[in-house]
Order: sequence, then C-alpha cells, then structure tokens
Amino acid sequence: MKVKKERQQRSGSMESPANERYLYVGTYSSPNTAPGGIRPSQAEGIYVYKMSLETGNLSRVQAIEADNPSYLAMAPSKRYVYCVNELGEDEEGAPLGRVSAYKIDERSGQLSLINTRSTQGTWPCHCAVHPSGDHLFAANYGTGTFTVFPLGDDGAIGPMSDQFQASGNGSGPDTVRQEGPHAHMMLPNPGAQHVFGVDLGGDAILAWELESATGKLVPGAISQAKVPSGSGCRHLVFHPDDHRAYVINELSSTIDVFDVDPWRGAFLWLQSISTLPQDTTFTRSAFHPGHPGQVTTGTNTAAALRIHPNGRWIYATNRGMDSIAMFEVDPESGKLTSAGWVQTQGRIPRGMDVEPLGTFLYVGNQNSDTIVVFRIKPDDGQLEGPVHVIDSPVPVDFAFGPFAA
Repeated sequence: MKVKKERQQRSGSMESPANERYLYVGTYSSPNTAPGGIRPSQAEGIYVYKMSLETGNLSRVQAIEADNPSYLAMAPSKRYVYCVNELGEDEEGAPLGRVSAYKIDERSGQLSLINTRSTQGTWPCHCAVHPSGDHLFAANYGTGTFTVFPLGDDGAIGPMSDQFQASGNGSGPDTVRQEGPHAHMMLPNPGAQHVFGVDLGGDAILAWELESATGKLVPGAISQAKVPSGSGCRHLVFHPDDHRAYVINELSSTIDVFDVDPWRGAFLWLQSISTLPQDTTFTRSAFHPGHPGQVTTGTNTAAALRIHPNGRWIYATNRGMDSIAMFEVDPESGKLTSAGWVQTQGRIPRGMDVEPLGTFLYVGNQNSDTIVVFRIKPDDGQLEGPVHVIDSPVPVDFAFGPFAA
C-alpha cells in the first residue's frame, strides 16, 4: 500500500468539523535527548492535532512549550489534559520532576497552562486521572515513588496529598535496570475500587485503596502481585470487563496475563507470552549504566501496551524489532494468542494508543520523528497500512480529547 505522508507544516483540514476530534501528543523536548535517543530533540513540548475520524489523518493545530511532557492523561470531562515533566535533578541533587495541568479551549482545542506541581521525585514517566476526575496519579521512575494530587473543579493540581516509596529489589536481578525501585505506572482499575502501581525495579504490581476525602493511599488487602524475576514490568492495562489484567515486561519482552478480583485487588497469574516471534534472533538488551534506555543492535525491549475498546485484541510495541505485536484475547479465559507483527516504519516505537472508537491505532517512532497511523480491521483486529505517516518530533504518548466543534 502506498504511504500517504503528511508534512508537519500542513495547517488546514479538509474534513467536516463534525468528523474530527483533537489529539494531544507528548514528547521529549529540546534540548533534551530522549532515553535511547540518538540526537537532541527538536520538539517544543505538547503538540495538538485535529484527527479525522474518517481517515485517521492529522493536521497540526498548536505546539505549546513544555519541559519533557513525555506522558499525558486526559480528564474524564475532556476539558483538561495533564502531563508529567520528565526531569531529573539539579546540580545540588534536588528533584526537578513535575506534573502540569492544561485547559482545553472548547472551540479550538488549543491548550493553556493552568499550573504545575513538583512530584518531589525524579524522572516522572507516567500519569493518570481517577475516573471521578478528583485526583491525579504520577509515577517517579528515578526515585521509585508513587504520588497523588487532588484536582480542583477548575482543573488545577493541588498540593500533593500522598507519596508511596517502593522498596524495589535493592539490588535486583538486572543490576543496571533493577538496582532499585523504578515506578513506571500508576492507575486505577476501571471500577476504581483500587489503584495499582507498576514497579519495574521490583518486578511487582502494588495495590492500594484511595481515600477519596484525603487523597491518601491505603495498602490493599492483597498488597502486591509479582511478575517473573528480572522481567521488569512496565505498563498495565485492564480488560473492559475489569476481571483481566495484562502487564507488559520491558526487559524480558513478554506480557503476563492475570485474573483480577476488582473488589480485593487480587491478581491471579494465568499466562506469559512473548512479544517477539518464536524464531526471533533478537535478544535481551545489555544496558549501559549511563544510558538505561538504549536499545543496542540485535536486542529488544517492550514498551507500550494497549487493549482495543471491545476487549478482543491487544497491541504491544517492540523497540529493536521496531514492530507492533498483535494478540487475540480469548473471550472465556482472557488468555492471549499471537496474531502477528507489523513494522512501525521507524525506529524505537515508545508510545502507542488506540483511538477511542477503535478504528485507528497511532504509534510514535521516537527516533524517526514520525507518527504512524494504522487502520484496525473490525473483523479480526489486524492492522492495515500504515495509512498515514506524519512528521512530528520525538512523539512519545497520545491523549484523545474532545470532538472538534
């Protein structure tokens, strides 16, 4: 299929406003270099696009300056979007990590900064909003801490209400990447009975209950679940039925499948499956202490994990193989069956997301500065395309916003 390439300078859209929604793209911004990056970034911050619901194509609306807004989270109201500012420490060792809130203009989709707060940690790499819209969660990768912030009616981030320090493995199986705790994700389950934290350094999924009145975390009855030693769990997604969970492991390039009791917060292991083909020549990365995100030639690390809104298919990105692994979800057991791979037409696909209507999948090729759009076949979930390749600097994460007015 011939690839239609839309240049980033394009400013107009041929689609009717009724057929569009806004898409927000997080980046590692200039003058920083992304983890595993090959050159300093040229990105300004968060990029706002109009997305055609018919074709999946994007047209740029805005680029708003922000420091390493690598991961985004949309408020349930679609009136606000939040980001982490993935920063380390200053010359005196003080943590620089932050979270920031932006208001979405209902007419243009453009962003304006509301406020920003310190995460009191380093390299925050993920954030999520509680389904109530009342709290923001953020994971500090560098310091291994999970944080909670109240959110105001105006979308503003209030002072931190709680922080949990993960213990990790101390000196874990992978001595470079698991030398201590590394909080990589924090999110509630769909029913919001619990909040879960994914600790790459500890090979653990932590479980809490959230006291909504105080914003405090209370350890769950089953306080954690484990993945195989040295796997390096990274991201977690829940099945829409709230009774299955899928955890992608960065270091081992695998996905673990769990039965979930949403009321107790208990995970019961069911399956491990590779994100790579059976006959793969790709091996586990041997990381350099100074460049923990580096993926050397011939090696692979897993990154993003997404489930289709209908719960029938799961997609995972491979950095190294530079591909999207596709899986079918068994409707009875929840277990996964490999459904093939497609190349992302670029290097280091860190972030990926499925458009909420389930028609298109967007993937960000970090080291190729492109967003690649695939159409999802409604009968079997296979990816067609790419149908578009859009130039966009260091794309990392996607958040789907309101429909265009």
